Amino acid sequence: MCRIAPEAMNRFRNKTGVASPSRRRFLVTLGAAVTLPCWLGRGAEPGVSADELEKILAALPQRAWSVPRKRRHLLIFERNVNYGGHRSISTATTAFRLMGEKTGAFAVTSGSDPELFRADNLQKFDGVFFNNNVGNLFTDATLRENLAEFVYAGGGLMGVHGSTVAFTQWPGAIEDWPEFGLMIGARGANHRENTERVVMKIEEPGHPLVRAFSGTHFEYRDEFFRVHEPYSRKRLRVLLSMDLERMPPAQGPAYGQVERADRDYAVAWARQYGRGRCFYCTIAHNPYVFWEPVLLSFYLAAAQFILGDLPAPVTPSARLTPAIRAFEKRGWRLGLRGGGEGSVFSALEKAERLGLLHVSVGTLQQVDSNKPDLFDARLAPELRRQVRFKTDATGVRLLACEVPELPDNQQSAEAIFGFARKMGCELLAVPASKVRDLSVAGRCAHSHEVCLAVRPDSVRPLEQALALCRSAPPEVGVWWDGSYGLARKISLSRAVEALRSRLLAVEFGSGQQAVECLNALHAFKVQPLMLAASMNEATEKTIKACERVVTKWLP
Repeated sequence: MCRIAPEAMNRFRNKTGVASPSRRRFLVTLGAAVTLPCWLGRGAEPGVSADELEKILAALPQRAWSVPRKRRHLLIFERNVNYGGHRSISTATTAFRLMGEKTGAFAVTSGSDPELFRADNLQKFDGVFFNNNVGNLFTDATLRENLAEFVYAGGGLMGVHGSTVAFTQWPGAIEDWPEFGLMIGARGANHRENTERVVMKIEEPGHPLVRAFSGTHFEYRDEFFRVHEPYSRKRLRVLLSMDLERMPPAQGPAYGQVERADRDYAVAWARQYGRGRCFYCTIAHNPYVFWEPVLLSFYLAAAQFILGDLPAPVTPSARLTPAIRAFEKRGWRLGLRGGGEGSVFSALEKAERLGLLHVSVGTLQQVDSNKPDLFDARLAPELRRQVRFKTDATGVRLLACEVPELPDNQQSAEAIFGFARKMGCELLAVPASKVRDLSVAGRCAHSHEVCLAVRPDSVRPLEQALALCRSAPPEVGVWWDGSYGLARKISLSRAVEALRSRLLAVEFGSGQQAVECLNALHAFKVQPLMLAASMNEATEKTIKACERVVTKWLP
């Protein structure tokens, strides 16, 4: 077990295999001459001393965990309401700014003005870091909805320590915006002393977000929050947790209710909220956290994850099965094609009962069977919120949206793609004969980062649909229906081989089709955005067949 007490940092770094920081001094004592690295921009935030800046500079990671796909921008929000604020806020912002500059992973904008959450401003950023925020940060309903839609459509959200009581009435942590609690993953700020010694369990040592650590456990001293609802392993992929068997008994006084009946004390986790990537860690109370090399490396991985550059599996811990782990390993996502009869809510509920994590729905479906509203771009904000809450409650993502046709009018097409993105979908599906102008659709798919899958039909069969796609951007491909192929004596193996990278979704209506499909995908190393089980009387058997195939490939 590695100990990361502040007085034993060098030993921890050596045991984890992370290179010791350079011994070159970036700064000398305050008031003396200073030599700064050429990449250093603004430097320290107000309140960070020269000695602290020196420690932060020495602890910075040497390189990013992954090469950014594009220039990334991170907004760091520092506001507190009715609370003086943690002193670690300034060291955290300094460390993140310098990490981004040194590694090239991202650029930082920091501030405390709620106007930063105007929709046109949020679009400048790839992710938002709530830096130890306490209290009801802003109450403007429009700004709150902007943030929720930003995350659900694919933006990143990161929080540390006090952000589990952000958007609560402080003091007292009285809930004021439940959806923020869903996004960040938990509520609460109960704790023991701010130097409590905790032994952390690394829940999945091979997970991309914990590669900064080695082994299975480590020890650290900080102020650790014990959180409560909506915390649940059914929602979150837990990364770090307290190992009570390796820890000393209760240390010091308790501030609030620190005992959980289930004895599940998570310290860090990640989750998906629509298309958005969310991360939280409670280790951030003391300033020294942000000049510890291993923890900075951990936080760099988290930042690159929420910004969209470091892929990491986020299936909730309680829903992991051997089959789901096998699907994760191959980058396959099995879901239910629910875009036929019934409502969007009923499709989500059925997918949940079947143990599936994804679903496709259609714009001709009602959101709820008790209401007339259709799931399309005209959907009111309140109903969009209800859809977000329903996906969270069921643990099922809206992965694809089916539309009856795509107009050739740019403005109308933009509305369709924009709605799909706003509702967390990665894929639009349309009959091949109902795409009037693929150039318009291709531009929309590219600009909204929502792929377009055309479904071969009697007017445009496989060969014509494929020819249509070859002249289109890479975001355009094919949704292949095994039952359609069976009727035309086209095997799934042949379709997979012919389509390859243009195969965006594949649907199977029976266990036999599923087995043939998965074997073909495995053989040709094809990774569609969605594997869809048809909704019919054989759906459950189809899913079982999928699970049997993928678990055979587990090591």
